[in-house]
Amino acid sequence: MLKRTFKAFQYHDFRRLWLGACTSSIGTWMQKLAQSWLVLELSNSPFLLGLDAFLGELPVVLFSLLGGVAADRMDRRRLLLISQFIQMTAAFLLAGLIAAGLVRIWHILTLSFVVGLAQAFGGPAYMALLPSLVRSEDLSNAIALNSIQFNLARVIGPMLGGLALTRLGAPWCFALNGLSFLAVIASLLAIHVRFVPRGGRDPFLTSLGEGLRFVRRRPAMPELIGLAFAVTMLGLPLVVFLPVFARDVFRRGASAYTLLLLVHGGGSIAGALLVAALGRRARKGKLALAALLGLGAATAGFALSGSLPLSCLVLFLAGAALMAVFSLASTLVQEITSDAMRGRVMSVYNVAFRGGMPVGSLLTGALAPRFGAPPVLAVNGLLIVALAAYFLLRRRLSAL
Repeated sequence: MLKRTFKAFQYHDFRRLWLGACTSSIGTWMQKLAQSWLVLELSNSPFLLGLDAFLGELPVVLFSLLGGVAADRMDRRRLLLISQFIQMTAAFLLAGLIAAGLVRIWHILTLSFVVGLAQAFGGPAYMALLPSLVRSEDLSNAIALNSIQFNLARVIGPMLGGLALTRLGAPWCFALNGLSFLAVIASLLAIHVRFVPRGGRDPFLTSLGEGLRFVRRRPAMPELIGLAFAVTMLGLPLVVFLPVFARDVFRRGASAYTLLLLVHGGGSIAGALLVAALGRRARKGKLALAALLGLGAATAGFALSGSLPLSCLVLFLAGAALMAVFSLASTLVQEITSDAMRGRVMSVYNVAFRGGMPVGSLLTGALAPRFGAPPVLAVNGLLIVALAAYFLLRRRLSAL
């Protein structure tokens, strides 16, 4: 059982990239914790908290499709290296502004957009690179383990970020994030990639159109893309607005926010481990929709609970369900995509996966001051349940 769960670690290059990406993700989550709290302290505005998340994701919506074309025309590792250097520079710049006492809200919002722009090109390249590091029969396991590293970082990062924020100050959270990018840069330089795109002479728009036609005509692919968008739009605002719950609902400070992040991250690791243990088991679509039902119920339960212990339990389940949905959906998309089209297809998926979050964050941020964060997130949970019921009735995804 244990060997099957961690099977992709048998590949040296995957293991190197996993370790580098995990280290970098820890730094990223340290910064996320500090940045969310900093925005709330500087502005005292849930709307600006949502706007910061919106601007971080907006470039993904605007430019990921171009990033996918680039990932199918050039060395994906080189594209990823450029992305990491840009994000590292942004982290160090923000650390310097905070240390000098010069930071303003517009600095944070602008650099969030710059980081999002780098991720718009790095994201499709990273997702397209993973299948070239393992054999096809171990792809599902590799994707689940990749989700584990991201969510393991969500547990360790906020814990370290909370310590750095309270004992060293916010600049250290950003500076340590900048240093963490050195790990993923080193791992990218060390790995050997089996598939490198040959490039293409067709215009960018022609290549992009070819990718969009592939997505539209591939059975079940439009449903998977739509599912990714809807889940991030309705499910991820729960994570974005955890600072509001910590401060306004539970009447606690940064320690409660850190606890909520840790609990959600722990649940996400549990969900990814469950998917990794499943291996190549059939009916991934049906399992994904079952997890989607659980996500909706847990989101509504968290929003309506006024008890911190009960909220932590429900939040753990929400994290597990969310990561199970994403891991299973990502695996299905990768399994029905060819290497030559992988960058473009994953860019479309990336737009849906990342694009739903800014829309959901902005809408929730606009509605929360008027109706309150708990009622708005409770409605989000009920809409997720309705979405799962819709896909179950259609039966197209449940048959995969």
